[in-house]
Amino acid sequence: MPLNTLNIALADDDEDDRTLFKEAMNEIKIKTKLSLFNNGKELMDYLTLPNVILPEIVFLDLNMPIKNGMQCLLEIRNHPRLQDLLVAIYSTSSSEADIEETFVNGANIYINKPNSFGDLKQAIEKVLQLNWQYHTSALNKDNFLLRI
Repeated sequence: MPLNTLNIALADDDEDDRTLFKEAMNEIKIKTKLSLFNNGKELMDYLTLPNVILPEIVFLDLNMPIKNGMQCLLEIRNHPRLQDLLVAIYSTSSSEADIEETFVNGANIYINKPNSFGDLKQAIEKVLQLNWQYHTSALNKDNFLLRI
């Protein structure tokens, strides 16, 4: 894989959402390799493989069967090899409780699933272009929730 290609993972149980996410990724001007997972268990099984190339960013839906996004987030943050992964919560939930819980448990950013394809492209592009070193060192509740 070329050095300037971002390795991205998306775990989302909704097939339409995965398809739209993939189409949006294909239209932005950043070189990426996207790995798609139907649920949190598939994602965690992949991330914990011995020689896997870890993604730079994991987009994580909260409401999934088998293993939900919160369970994945906690496992990632408690796993020595995975704890520094950038995790973007990508959910339809705009519940303050969900936003607060993911913030407290170490997610890097929270994205409400956009209602339009254009907004989805804009949200993904914005996340991929963030200066993560600055963003994570200055992380607070005001910049945790991505606003498009």
